[in-house]
Amino acid sequence: MKYYIIAGEASGDLHASNLMKSLIAKDPAAEFRFWGGDLMAEVARTSPVKHYKDLAFMGFLEVAKNLGTILKNIKFCKEDLKNYQPDVLILVDYPGFNLRIAEFAKNLGLRVVYYISPQLWAWKEGRVEKIRKFVDEILVILPFEKDFYKKHQVEAHFVGHPLLDAVSNLPEIDVEKFKAENQLNEKEIIALLPGSREQEVTKMLTLMLSVRENFADYQFVIAGAPSLPKSFYQKYVDENVHFVSNKTYDLLRCSKAALVASGTATLETALLNIPQVVCYRSSMISYEIGKRVVKNIKYISLVNLIMDEEIVTELIQSELNTKNLVEELGKIVNGAEREKMLNNYQKLQEKLGGKGASDHAADVIING
Repeated sequence: MKYYIIAGEASGDLHASNLMKSLIAKDPAAEFRFWGGDLMAEVARTSPVKHYKDLAFMGFLEVAKNLGTILKNIKFCKEDLKNYQPDVLILVDYPGFNLRIAEFAKNLGLRVVYYISPQLWAWKEGRVEKIRKFVDEILVILPFEKDFYKKHQVEAHFVGHPLLDAVSNLPEIDVEKFKAENQLNEKEIIALLPGSREQEVTKMLTLMLSVRENFADYQFVIAGAPSLPKSFYQKYVDENVHFVSNKTYDLLRCSKAALVASGTATLETALLNIPQVVCYRSSMISYEIGKRVVKNIKYISLVNLIMDEEIVTELIQSELNTKNLVEELGKIVNGAEREKMLNNYQKLQEKLGGKGASDHAADVIING
């Protein structure tokens, strides 16, 4: 079969690349044309039509500034689809772009599969109508999403979460070797995952590092984002604050605990069994707008959303301060709270349905 895949972000590149491996295992003659990144290119052994780094515009202002580029990309994608005529179009998250392409592809008579549903349960619920009209199969990765779609008369396939595959395939790690290779000292590590955008990282790191004097027996290691240069982090680094880039999973696996900016990283940290405190702070205006846009959501971290209870502490806006960070981090480096969180992580893994998301998704895509 001929597969046309569109992934517009780094996480989409990861999950789409694993899906491609499963598709090849089940369909050895598979042909791919794709929008994505280096991981997908490695599997397909060819370059993407467009790299996600040229597509990832975040926030109202950035989208508005780049609207001309976005519209050109949409026009180009439509022409490219028409010329390639795939057996199936696979859309990976990235809803602002992908839902427009879904409508065009459906009207072209193509089969449309959506892998990794947009988070319509959090905001823009009205987009479900587009899923119903223009998508043949919706493959969801969070257990509660199947019920969400059922409520809207859409039959969704729960395939499990692909992160379970990503973390289960990691090789064993030698903590002492990791420390030596990254010029870290012998102290236990507290990992800092401050996000990926410059403004967000600056704000988060300042707050996260404010706890240092209370944890003198630990070293703090910043997980660098691929989107930011190493030089950006140098002002935070000293004899007891270090920096590693593109090694987040390895860093987490060598850590005692982590301070994590809200996002997919909270789930990754949980699946790697590292106790964490979830951190979130934005401008007051953005936060107030967000509260009105995002409906019926009790938590900001995927871990708590999936479990439908607070199993990791979330420090949001004014609650994210040095005093609370010291208190909550102190609870999870040792003692009963740490054990309780680790036990809850096991329940989380069970609820996510176990490994095999990519294989389950490939089965649906190939067999319909």
